Amino acid sequence: MIFDTTLRDGEQAPGFSLRVDEKLRMARQLEALGVDVIEAGFPIASEADAEAVRLIAGTLERTTVAALARCAAGDIDRAAWALEPAPRRRIHTFIATSDLHLSRKLNMSRDACIDAAVAAVTRARGYTDDVEFSAEDATRSDADFLCRVIEAVIAAGATTINLPDTVGYSTPDEIATFFADVIGRVPNADTAIFSAHCHDDLGLAVANSLAAIGAGVRQIECTINGIGERAGNASLEEVIMATHVRADRLPVTTGIDTRQLYPSSRLLTELTGEAVQANKAVVGRNAFAHEAGIHQDGMLKDRRCYEIMRPEDVGVPRTTLVLGKHSGRHAVAARCEQLGFALDRDGVDRVYRAMVAAADVRKHITDQDLVDIACAVLGVAAPSQPAPHEPVPHESGYGFGV
Repeated sequence: MIFDTTLRDGEQAPGFSLRVDEKLRMARQLEALGVDVIEAGFPIASEADAEAVRLIAGTLERTTVAALARCAAGDIDRAAWALEPAPRRRIHTFIATSDLHLSRKLNMSRDACIDAAVAAVTRARGYTDDVEFSAEDATRSDADFLCRVIEAVIAAGATTINLPDTVGYSTPDEIATFFADVIGRVPNADTAIFSAHCHDDLGLAVANSLAAIGAGVRQIECTINGIGERAGNASLEEVIMATHVRADRLPVTTGIDTRQLYPSSRLLTELTGEAVQANKAVVGRNAFAHEAGIHQDGMLKDRRCYEIMRPEDVGVPRTTLVLGKHSGRHAVAARCEQLGFALDRDGVDRVYRAMVAAADVRKHITDQDLVDIACAVLGVAAPSQPAPHEPVPHESGYGFGV
């Protein structure tokens, strides 16, 4: 199961705040993507958040809508009100379980923590039979105490148990051992779905999420583009494509339509104004772009030489062979042919040398740049050609451009 928290954990990160109408647009796209659960917000936090959750709850038809609530009666009641219109609703309640958080943040004893958690789950079950409980800072909690909490909340009616790596502290081997140990020790663990919510402070959120799957976790909490508090959350698109490309190592399936991954990423970028880094896996500008000559030559011969997934499978229009100072003669020759130039070997060499010289100054060469270079070097007029600024598919399915 894919639990998307872009609109809650992701949206509360600095710079990623969304208006109510924007949250609704993103929620509709997430439903088209096929996520199982959308955490739409934290209703007690503000009137706008409560309004957004209620609007999304009354709009979506297939996806479960979740609302976050602390282990407090007011939070639970507000979440229930916001979720009331949803055909499928989940109340997600949480409390910290690590001694650090209990003593320094909550000033609460372990017994009081268990009492609060059980009371919250019991109250939430009065509104819905789909209740998720999260033990904040679970991976830094005392194992014996954490197991006591989990056993108690499952007995109270929690159907999903989320054990977050709240500060992104763990490594994949630790996460795997952690979940296997908890699931093995809690007597009623088989009556709940276990979930992983990993943060990326050490750049390990996706790796930790995948390790958790191997240890028996069947729900991953993640966000589009990996946005979220501090360094962010596990990136939804990376988790999904890892399970697709490496099904031999990760034999699980999801309901995600992978062709909607790139459109989802682009919509979030549009709504937040926050760009995705160029080398971001799966959805970054350079994820399916090739400039090095050796790579371009291999791509023109067989895309599998340098791509382990097809761009169209994630909704990217096409692979791009970028012309620059690292490009090779084969790529230049192929693009010149597409632009209408009939070049012999000498012509290709001359245009290639001129293009590399220009690329040292301009960094990237557009179609119009290449037309101008070829005309100047060869002393010919520009041939009839497609619009220079548009990437044009090569016969192998690749486009050129920046």
